[in-house]
Amino acid sequence: MSKKIIVIGSGFSSLSASCYLAKAGFEVAIYEKNSTVGGRARQFKESGFTFDMGPSWYWMPDIFDKFFSDFDKKTSDYYQLDKLDPAYKIFFTDEQLTIGDSLDKICMEFERIEPGSSVHLKEFISKAETNYDIAINKVVLRPGLSPLELVTPETIMRVDQFFKTISGEVRKKFKNPKLVSTLEFPVLFLGAKPSQTPSFYSFMNYADFGLGTWHPKGGMYEIIRAMHNLAKELGVEIHTDSPVEKITTINGVSNGIVVNGNQIAADAVLSGADYHHSESLLAPNERQYSETYWKDKVFAPSSLLFYIGFNKKINNVVHHNLFFDTDFEKHAREIYDNPSWPQDPLFYANFPSVSDKSMAPEGCETGFFLIPIAPGLKDNEELRDQYFDIVMDRFERITRQSVRGNMLFKRSFCVNDFLGEYNSYKGNAYGMANTLTQTAFLRPKLRSSKVKNLFFTGQLTVPGPGVPPALISGKLVSDLIMKNLK
Repeated sequence: MSKKIIVIGSGFSSLSASCYLAKAGFEVAIYEKNSTVGGRARQFKESGFTFDMGPSWYWMPDIFDKFFSDFDKKTSDYYQLDKLDPAYKIFFTDEQLTIGDSLDKICMEFERIEPGSSVHLKEFISKAETNYDIAINKVVLRPGLSPLELVTPETIMRVDQFFKTISGEVRKKFKNPKLVSTLEFPVLFLGAKPSQTPSFYSFMNYADFGLGTWHPKGGMYEIIRAMHNLAKELGVEIHTDSPVEKITTINGVSNGIVVNGNQIAADAVLSGADYHHSESLLAPNERQYSETYWKDKVFAPSSLLFYIGFNKKINNVVHHNLFFDTDFEKHAREIYDNPSWPQDPLFYANFPSVSDKSMAPEGCETGFFLIPIAPGLKDNEELRDQYFDIVMDRFERITRQSVRGNMLFKRSFCVNDFLGEYNSYKGNAYGMANTLTQTAFLRPKLRSSKVKNLFFTGQLTVPGPGVPPALISGKLVSDLIMKNLK
């Protein structure tokens, strides 16, 4: 008789692990608190508009390809993938910088801003490509159980890159502040300031400039839908509207969960829910990490999000748009050093219907606006309205158009929603930052040290925040479970 694994949550990492475990012959059942699968990558539709609620950037297509190929599938079996050109635009105070779909196009843009910079850019991206190969094929495939996992011939040759920062490396070669901001931007996906992120993580720049930015037709939820379908094909049971109230144990061994007052037995439990919340489902003496531990950690930002349906096409924008017309470093300090609502926030605007007509009714536009903020901030409707006005004033001025009167639909999502919908620690949006002291074996563990047959996956554990790392996290923890139970 096959052993049963219960998986808490249905985000990318949970679905990934469930597929691998089902393929290995385990009986797998997912329990999701919300009414649809996907975790933070859920989607909703309103008046013909389609909104991805969370992740909106499709980077590192090779990671998705590897995941599906492990099941003798291809991404094209489930969704259509298109490379975006331009990948995105950055709006500064006095001009715009366009990132094309090839390094040659990006070099031309860098030359326009700073003559001679393309030479340095090619060198920087070449080094980033090598780091990408090491990171993806060597480092991130380790389960974070020991510091020795980081010791390989390749990492030994680059040990200095773990003690230098992205910010320091970029500023050595590039003097124009616009180019500096452009090259520091990708590591924000790791949830930390460029000045606190090891320079080895320049592999994110290769993911950006080397591999490009893609879009699954129908939105990012198509990936969740694909993984959901794959999981069902493999025999995974999926239960929605099923919030887990407790992880149960006998003599220090996990033996199931409680859902709606009912005990559900299992040979092992894997939680892809927020790590801090997951441990709150245990007795205090069974938790690995104290409240002090969590308070002392550097968390990635939370976000204030606005989902808007416009009754007209929006001018002067592309699919992805970054508004860096204010002080990048000041906003970063207001997130990490002195947590507070930012005075002049940077923001991101996503219009997927520019590239994908299926995302909005004909002649209309689907808009997604995001302001990164510190986790744990006070959140109320008055503040949301205040920041909506700040963003829209700047958006209308910079793109030279009026759009407020063309809104058919508006919905917001912020700290209180991250807490309520996802049990997210302090309402963070992206997990724990990948700083030097929160990398690899220094992150919360995939396997509990106090409860046997209890495991964790997702953005607070190995390898870190982001959609591709979540897929990898699912694979890593499934390997650990197989070794422990077989």
